[in-house]
Amino acid sequence: MMRRWLLALIPIASGIVLAFVIRAGSIDNPILFLRADIATLFILFGVVLSVIAAILLSARSRTTQALYDANAHAQEQAADERRRFLRRLDHELKNPLTAIRVGLANLSDAGNADARQDTLASIEAQTKRLSSLASDLRKLAELETRPLEHVPIDIADLLEQAIAFAQEKPEAETRRITLTLPHAPWPVPEIAGDQDLLFLVALNLIDNAIKFTRNGDTIEVRAIEDGATVVIEVADTGPGIPEDEIPLVWDELYRGQSARGIPGSGLGLALVRAIVERHNGQIAVRSRIGQGTVVTLRLPIR
Repeated sequence: MMRRWLLALIPIASGIVLAFVIRAGSIDNPILFLRADIATLFILFGVVLSVIAAILLSARSRTTQALYDANAHAQEQAADERRRFLRRLDHELKNPLTAIRVGLANLSDAGNADARQDTLASIEAQTKRLSSLASDLRKLAELETRPLEHVPIDIADLLEQAIAFAQEKPEAETRRITLTLPHAPWPVPEIAGDQDLLFLVALNLIDNAIKFTRNGDTIEVRAIEDGATVVIEVADTGPGIPEDEIPLVWDELYRGQSARGIPGSGLGLALVRAIVERHNGQIAVRSRIGQGTVVTLRLPIR
């Protein structure tokens, strides 16, 4: 921007230099008189105004067109996202509904009490899956308008509670879950936010790490202070995420190849991202196939 202003000053600077040379040197400096009637002056004045108006209208037209193109692109992108979401929602609803329908059809054909009990257990599991999906969708919708609390939050306490809650799952018994927090020269500072929502973030990330790792894998939960933010990482030694799937993991109802057959609604990470963004934070994923995954979130210090 500064260079443009300097370029605009070149003509006047050149004029000043030439005037100084003429006045200070031995070059004749004749005086030039111009005569013009009032009508001619009005014509010249009109021409100048027309040129200025044409320049302004051209600039405005280009700006309007650029805004129109950007808006059209945004609408098209939003429409594509809605279509993808609806296709995924249809898929997520179709599978449990089909399983329930088949289970009900087989219920009358079940010859003994054990077979009937298994069928009822399958129907109950699919019903819980639908209930979980509806609950997560409602939470995601409410996040856009829900007022957030802003209370002081002790990160160490929050992560300890989330780990303790996650360790109640049977799968957690075969994973090594550790929490690393600094104590010197000072502990991790507090942040301000909604305690319940940020607990849900930590729990979802740890729960995801448990679900997508294998027996004997390690899950590390870490927190440090970095400038004006607190950095929280949930790292694991699981199978990793393919590079082409990493940008898609935040999409609603997206489930990658490695998620097939693993219980879940596909809304967990979308919910996590929405909560972090409502707290003016950032979240990112790094992963290597065969080595593991690291989810990093940054939240502003209180």
